[in-house]
Amino acid sequence: MEQNYAKTQPKAVALEKGKSSLKDYIALARPDHWFKNVFMLPGMLFAVIYFNVAFTLELLVAVLVGVISTCLIASANYVINEWLDAEFDRFHPVKKFRPSVTKNLSAQYVYLQYALIASLGLTLAYYISWPFFLTSALLLVMGILYNVRPVRTKDKPFIDVLSESINNPIRFALGWFIFVPTNIPPTSVLVAYWMGGAFLMAVKRFSEYRFINDPQVAGSYRKSFKYYTENSLLISSFFYALTSAFFLGIFLVKNRIELLISFPFFALLFAWYLKIGLQADSPAQKPEKLYKQKKFRWFVLFLGLLLVALILIDIPALHWFLRNNFN
Repeated sequence: MEQNYAKTQPKAVALEKGKSSLKDYIALARPDHWFKNVFMLPGMLFAVIYFNVAFTLELLVAVLVGVISTCLIASANYVINEWLDAEFDRFHPVKKFRPSVTKNLSAQYVYLQYALIASLGLTLAYYISWPFFLTSALLLVMGILYNVRPVRTKDKPFIDVLSESINNPIRFALGWFIFVPTNIPPTSVLVAYWMGGAFLMAVKRFSEYRFINDPQVAGSYRKSFKYYTENSLLISSFFYALTSAFFLGIFLVKNRIELLISFPFFALLFAWYLKIGLQADSPAQKPEKLYKQKKFRWFVLFLGLLLVALILIDIPALHWFLRNNFN
């Protein structure tokens, strides 16, 4: 089957590459994707509240340095991602216009850029704490496993989603370790975070697959698409959402019963995001553009504020409910 596919796969049109500039190398680092490090915030929030961390000038500096460090590590991963994906991105209707495809970039400069950004990110991470440094190194290693042969997990169906989305709990842990370097975050919330990220990634894959609308072209752009179908991607996203909800429920009941009130809103968040993913040329393909979904953006902000309120406010009636219905 693989042999037949190779015979029929579409050919990318060979285009003359233009001259590269500093702007093209900066684009490789995708600073517009730094917003994804917002996934550090829940880790910070829970660490501060559960351990009553006192805010000091030194801590605020650590937060700033930690966020910058994480942005740099993420950018290093983006650099190697875009550079090694160039041969595949030329088959994508939109990504074929990336600098890595259209410009004559120097491999030496790209790898030097990667090494400098990664080194600076790890150096800043070491300033925070040893656990933060090790977690940052793990984020960097996951980028290598995801992009670099012979492992290159992004080419393997389902493993591609799981290996990419594990960066979410890593970011949670990074936010946590800035405030509490001596304790590991609860396993239940890390798994919930991981599966929630897998749901987002599966919906993104589904949206991309539908947008390309040609299995052969899709398989040339991303090898895992040779084995996916729209149905398999949707079913997998449903599995990830259920698993995330299950572990989220464990975390909420075990740590603070008041947080159970947020559960229906989390369910709505999953459903709403899936609805966005089902749109034609869905914004789910480019999460960095989701801010244009104004109602969704305001809902996410509301959910964040609700979580803060539920952590700070005691609701005795819920404790009565737990004692009388779960004992």
